[in-house]
Amino acid sequence: MRMYYSFFRHICFITLLFFISGLGLAQEAQLKKRVAVFSFEDKTNHRYRWWSGQPVGEGMADMLVTALVKSGKYSVIEREELEQVMKEQALGLSGSVTQQSAAKVGQLLGVELAIFGAVTEYGLAEGSVGGALKQKGFGLGVKTSSATVAIDVRFVNTSTGEILSAENVRKQESKKGLSISTEAFDFNNKQKFDESLVGKACRDAIEQVVVMVDDNMAKIPWQGKVVKADDTVIINAGALAGIQVGQQFVVYRPGEDLIDPDTGLSLGSEEARLGVIRVTTNSIGNGKASNCEIIEGGDFQRGDIVRAK
Repeated sequence: MRMYYSFFRHICFITLLFFISGLGLAQEAQLKKRVAVFSFEDKTNHRYRWWSGQPVGEGMADMLVTALVKSGKYSVIEREELEQVMKEQALGLSGSVTQQSAAKVGQLLGVELAIFGAVTEYGLAEGSVGGALKQKGFGLGVKTSSATVAIDVRFVNTSTGEILSAENVRKQESKKGLSISTEAFDFNNKQKFDESLVGKACRDAIEQVVVMVDDNMAKIPWQGKVVKADDTVIINAGALAGIQVGQQFVVYRPGEDLIDPDTGLSLGSEEARLGVIRVTTNSIGNGKASNCEIIEGGDFQRGDIVRAK
């Protein structure tokens, strides 16, 4: 009887551990991580522009930002804020973003993931199938049209400066039928763009990149920072980031940044655990920040790192 009782207690203990672990993972999953999307470099022939007049690289980056915002999973940095930081730091003046500049800007903005890359293909081809009737400058016949869009994209962990993955996405849309030949890229509004072959190819490419964002974000733990600390602690994340009242966080202070002598990339830093805080209100700045009470430890300072407990 005693053996069965001991076994029962052991099972209950293991179940409790799984429950607590699962609760922690659930809280982590609810937190919105931050992402910055840099304008993609245009490596095409520069023949085409977006309906709004934007270069192709900017247009593709804006599509990705819109898709990430609509997903509701992430806090996405506004383009104006991103460009302002790059201007202040004199980064990207050459016209292209690098692994190092993306990581630095990402750290300054407090984002977990930075995305940059280049548009390498953006065009349309037409071909006739069988005979065609020519009259007064118009071509009437069976035509095959195809649009190709390709981008190289890089995902950078801003904490370490490491490229988590580098991918090439290439999408093609085509159609065949009786048509009159016209300038296929002559669209002047968003509706025409969305209905065009190139618009559909762009959308397919961006949808695949969003899936890649999900995969890479899963590799990075959520973290925030202390904004102000005295008798209570204010952190730079609130209801908009999925922070809940009563949620607890562990506060760390990073030590000296460890730089790889061969690559020049950050290897992280040794961290000191300072204590634990609990959220009392998550509505500061319309949900952009939270106020926390101190549960354990102290000596918190602006810039200290907070992670889900």
